[in-house]
Formats: sequence, C-alpha cells, structure tokens
Amino acid sequence: MPDRLPSAAYADRPLPIGEGQTISQPYVVALMTDILGLKHNHRVLEIGTGSGYQAAVLGELANQVYTIEIKKKLYDRSIKILEMLGYDNIHSRHGDGYFGWPEAAPFDAIMITAAIDHIPPPLLKQLKDGGRLALPLGNPFSYQNLVLVTKQGEDLRVKQITGVLFVPMTGYALNKSSP
Repeated sequence: MPDRLPSAAYADRPLPIGEGQTISQPYVVALMTDILGLKHNHRVLEIGTGSGYQAAVLGELANQVYTIEIKKKLYDRSIKILEMLGYDNIHSRHGDGYFGWPEAAPFDAIMITAAIDHIPPPLLKQLKDGGRLALPLGNPFSYQNLVLVTKQGEDLRVKQITGVLFVPMTGYALNKSSP
C-alpha cells in the first residue's frame, strides 16, 4: 500500500498505486484467484504485477508464479517488495504482458489484471490443455465482464462471472502496434 493510504488498507475497494494504476479491490483479487482453481503444483502467469499483491496471493497457492509488469516504476517497486517478503517462487519481468512468457510456458493458469477487448492469442498458446485464463474482457475504457476461459484442445469454453471495472491493458493491446 502506498504510505499515504494506510487507513484504506483494509477497505474493499480499488486504490491508486501510482503510474495511473490501481490495486484491485480485495474481493475481486479473491474471486479471480478462486476461479482459477489453483493447486500447489501449478505454474501461473500473471499479466500486470502492479503492487505485487495479486502475485503474492498466487505465490501462496501455486508452485511457480511468473508475473509481468509494463510500468517500470511499478515493476521496480514490486520486485523489491516480493523479494523482501521472501517469495522465491515468484519470477518477475518488466515488459509487455500481451506476449506472455513463452520460455516459461506452458501454464496451468493465466490471470490478466487489466482490461482488454479480446483474448490475446499469444497467451492462449501458452496455456496448457485444460488450463484456465481469468481476465476482465470488454471495452478497456468502460465496464468489462470478468471472464473465465477454459482451454480444451483447440476449443475454448468462456464463462462470464460478473461485471468489473479495471484499468486498460497498455502496450500492444492498447496501441495494436507491431510487436
């Protein structure tokens, strides 16, 4: 939590963390984590490290967590916090999460913590058969639906969970510039 917001630390609402980003409401963090159905032997990819809070939650439940943050200041801050807390099963990278972490794939679960209007094909390729992807899907500048995508071979099962409001995914997802 930013030092200026200690009284809001236990509020069930999103809070600003700098760089135009927010930490998700604790209820939404719990819901997104729950729908992934994580097991202790799972490998998870998180897109949007932010403060590191969601990565830490995932790190308590899964064997290995790979997390990518596009905002350099947030990346630098979150890796220091996660290292200080002793999370040796969380691997961090600064970069555009749209393209995932191919050399660490395949993943049992993937979580996108920023709004996007489509399911990124590179992430689907990195998801194991039977794997689950949770993301806020819809207009990045309006409300979205929290969606759970389950990969079954070449087929995708998409289940809408609830309405949400997330900050937009930046980088390639927002600009659609060449990779």
